[in-house]
Amino acid sequence: MCAVKAPPSYGYAFVTAHCFLPSGPLTGRIRVPGDKSISHRALMFGALAVGRSRISGLLEGEDVLATAAALRAMGARIERAGNAWVVDGVGVGGLLQPEQALDMGNSGTSTRLLMGLVASHGITAAFTGDASLSKRPMGRVIDPLSTMGASFTPSPGGTLPLVMEGMQPAVPVTYRLPVASAQVKSAVLLAGLNTPGITTVVEPVPTRDHTERMLRGFGAELTVEDADGERIIRIHGPADLHPCDITVPGDPSSAAFFAVAASVVPGSDLVVENVGLNPTRDGIFRVLAQMGANIDMLDEREVGGEPVADLRVRHAALKGIEVDPAIAPSMIDEFPVLFVAAAMAEGTTLTSGLDELRVKESDRLSAMAAALTAAGVTLEEREDGLVITGSGGDPLRGTANSRVATHLDHRIAMSMAVAGLASREGIEIDDIEPIATSFPNFTALLDAAAS
Repeated sequence: MCAVKAPPSYGYAFVTAHCFLPSGPLTGRIRVPGDKSISHRALMFGALAVGRSRISGLLEGEDVLATAAALRAMGARIERAGNAWVVDGVGVGGLLQPEQALDMGNSGTSTRLLMGLVASHGITAAFTGDASLSKRPMGRVIDPLSTMGASFTPSPGGTLPLVMEGMQPAVPVTYRLPVASAQVKSAVLLAGLNTPGITTVVEPVPTRDHTERMLRGFGAELTVEDADGERIIRIHGPADLHPCDITVPGDPSSAAFFAVAASVVPGSDLVVENVGLNPTRDGIFRVLAQMGANIDMLDEREVGGEPVADLRVRHAALKGIEVDPAIAPSMIDEFPVLFVAAAMAEGTTLTSGLDELRVKESDRLSAMAAALTAAGVTLEEREDGLVITGSGGDPLRGTANSRVATHLDHRIAMSMAVAGLASREGIEIDDIEPIATSFPNFTALLDAAAS
């Protein structure tokens, strides 16, 4: 069984290792933090509205707080008020020149969406990030924003740090997404808010639609049309956004860790309350159901324009499947924990079409392949996915005296934490600090459910 050792020094930060041990059943009722994607957007649109918006249930992780800090640096007033957050916006076109570089930490969403906001304002902003974010590609956002008039002084390869200069007025464009990316789509639409005319985004593959839903709620003139199997989104600018009161539903990405944990730990019967089930985000639950998971949707309702339900998850014997690559955009962030479910299933699970996972906070295909192999899982890593041979419900071996390398990636850390609950010897990961970027109380909630 793994034992926690003194954390090593890598010369840049204090690193916190942690051993996740086999647990008893996960039971009771829990509530995961607010949806990260919606939290980012609520702050941004509130900052561009004229007046005060109030946000309940905001995720207070490091990524979202990085968005809040950047918006403050550009003139918005954002502060916590009791159990909610209030945002006093500057209006579309009213962003101010930041006096210092905008530190995005580990947040790719903050970076790409804020670039979209800056692109159509007459200001210059420098973007910096941590070691992980600084390796992630920004060219996919730079390309369309450059056609709208923004200019960039990037590092070689189009990664952070970089300086961008917005253009006011920017030029409206019609942009077809070369890859399925809600971040790129949203960056172009946000640039379109302060661009005279109609800015159009064409999606060959639908991606999460929080931006479209919320922009309508804030009063933007936005249309969505389906034509020849594609989605065509048009936004009219410049827009006048009005303030809104928003309730952020629970993050389905965060709920997924507990859904998998309860599915693979015998005797579990867990309710995860207030989970957002936007159809562009619920792919993980559909795939788990295909594998035989026992998940009931209770008290289905709508909160803040988003479908929501309480999820009751009970232990079930999972079976390996071939995952349809078309579902990837609706669960791209949940594949690491799906790989854990596959490792516990009976038979083989085949995934493909997951090239996007190689350019996340880490190369998530290689990182999860190495982590699961270290825990005793039989698998094959392919260029665009993993082929995993499951244990048939038997506990995973665990990592003995070795450590899983998380590569500063919160989802690798949380996924392998779930694997540790379903192991014989426990699984030790090298650093749990990155978990705070999206799920600050993850370990405490996991302990509470398993106690």
